[in-house]
Amino acid sequence: MKRSIRIANHQTSISLEPEFWDELKAIAAREKISLNQLVARVDADRTGNLSSALRLYVLQYLKGK
Repeated sequence: MKRSIRIANHQTSISLEPEFWDELKAIAAREKISLNQLVARVDADRTGNLSSALRLYVLQYLKGK
């Protein structure tokens, strides 16, 4: 599933499976931030493809719980 997200005042499209979008939304809600803010946080720390970085972020977040 592809979504458009605004990061640092520019629009970008991200393709992720629906399960990853669901988990990212849940993480953002737990952290009390918007989905865009969460994606921007991951974007700032990544070294590669944003979609891959988001998948790894979800995996690491869930493993840390």
